[in-house]
Amino acid sequence: MAVSAKVEAVVVGSGFGGAVAACRLSKRWPGGQVCVLERGKRYPLGSFPRSPHAFSLNFWNLPDEPRPRPDRMRAVEQHGLFDVRNFERLDAVLAAGLGGGSLIYANVFLEPPDDVFDDRWPAGVKKSDLAPYYRIAKDVLGSRPLPSAQGDERRRVLRTELFQSVARELGRESQLVDINVFFGNDFQNPLPMGVQDRNRYGAVQTSCTYCAECDVGCNTQSKNTVDLNYLFRAEHEYGARVLTEHLVRGIVPVDAQGQDDPNADGRNGYRVRVTDLTGGGRRDLEILTQRVVLGAGTLGSSELLLQGKKHGALRRVSDRVGRQFSGNGDFLSFVLEGNQPGDPNYGPVITQRTDFNLFRDFDPKRAFILEDASYPTFAAWFAEGAQPRVGWLGPLWHATRSMLKQILHGGTAGRTGEALHDLIGGADPSYRTSVLLCMGLDNSNGTMFLGSDGHVDVDWPQSESEPLYEAIVDAGRRFAEVVKAKAFIPLPTWYPPFRRNITVHSLGGCALGIDPAHGVTSADPGTFGQVFGYEGLYVSDGALAPTAVGANPTATITALAERVAEGITGLPPSAEL
Repeated sequence: MAVSAKVEAVVVGSGFGGAVAACRLSKRWPGGQVCVLERGKRYPLGSFPRSPHAFSLNFWNLPDEPRPRPDRMRAVEQHGLFDVRNFERLDAVLAAGLGGGSLIYANVFLEPPDDVFDDRWPAGVKKSDLAPYYRIAKDVLGSRPLPSAQGDERRRVLRTELFQSVARELGRESQLVDINVFFGNDFQNPLPMGVQDRNRYGAVQTSCTYCAECDVGCNTQSKNTVDLNYLFRAEHEYGARVLTEHLVRGIVPVDAQGQDDPNADGRNGYRVRVTDLTGGGRRDLEILTQRVVLGAGTLGSSELLLQGKKHGALRRVSDRVGRQFSGNGDFLSFVLEGNQPGDPNYGPVITQRTDFNLFRDFDPKRAFILEDASYPTFAAWFAEGAQPRVGWLGPLWHATRSMLKQILHGGTAGRTGEALHDLIGGADPSYRTSVLLCMGLDNSNGTMFLGSDGHVDVDWPQSESEPLYEAIVDAGRRFAEVVKAKAFIPLPTWYPPFRRNITVHSLGGCALGIDPAHGVTSADPGTFGQVFGYEGLYVSDGALAPTAVGANPTATITALAERVAEGITGLPPSAEL
């Protein structure tokens, strides 16, 4: 194996937590002394796939990792963006790419209320303690509400108005959420749609085009993904070495001579074992480093610690590793063909949130928020085109058939025009369909463990969070009643015999605690995020969260990561990067 020169720090992963660590640590140790290892690819301007064929290849799978994934993708090696994991009673969607989960998140920056930080969150890690880090994170990520449509009707989002109207009918509070989307550097005077400019960190971005493609990768770089702020500065200003398509296989502490020593506590540093996946080949590398920051996401960071503990390389890791797993109460459902336009193919993916006992009248068993969601226009066309097999989308199929009949049988231009009108607008059920995205306080009592294949698996006690899911389904049905919809459909996998959740917000597994009996990582300000039993080994991502946060977790993950980085570097965080 080739061994690189020793560096000051290795950051594993490049999502919100890893990006913060990369930026802050490279500022402390510039000039290539920080190495960022990301298993996925770079996605520069305009590089996210859009054609059906290219999109089908945009998934992550390594055949030599026999993970529980959908059958049809297990045999093919792909280094795509979406990593889909199938567990018992739960499916999880992750992202692989420079920017991690920020590449597919829905932009929302939402701080959870004080009540979320219950006694499972250690003293010193409450909302008030994290407040300054939330402020810094919000500033860096450029969070702001959707700009007013006054003066530019193109900024009007019908979906937002519909959800606000339904909230009033239900006696609930709806508010615009802060979103990490580029509308120009001047919050008071947004740029016209589609105009490019450099952001304050030097990266080129485009004023949001309202294409509704946030969750499948933003090809205009209108999303404030972390490769355009934290990582951009780390690489271009402080010289961090960023290696994409490099997969970390293991971590072991070394002795004073740089030799593997599973009994060591990390004070002499670590050897990081890496597989270089570039060019479709395999090349094993080793990197010696003084410190390691795990920002590989809840599943990735927990897996590395679980594997290290099982195989003896990280034997000191707390027995609580993998505990307190949460899906953050994620729940997706659909309201089909209401009496008002939802226009779910336009605008940023999420613009508002409706509160159900999370921010007001707090109910820990039934606390959640309902957010509007959108999906790309090309997905709507795909659904419409599938009409012969999907009964509720019949109008498009009939309109298409009518138009073809008129053309083939010499119908008049007028009649053909009527059919074309039906095809492209008049008979589009998607226009009156609403996508409901909920997040809430599940019980956060799942467990991650290593399965027989040696990779992370999840035991998800779904029934113990049943009151939350019942409340979410009830809210969806009432939404459908208000808009007089044809149907309310929870995610199809929710029905028996499947009865499965899907989460895009996995949390926990390396929870903060006061000692190894109560957590995996230290909540002490001086060693915040450091793995108990080890010096210089840290976690900096959603795995730190002791519970679900109910809200979109981006804000909390970034705030926690800022606090971890401050403890490592001794540098107070600043939005100036």
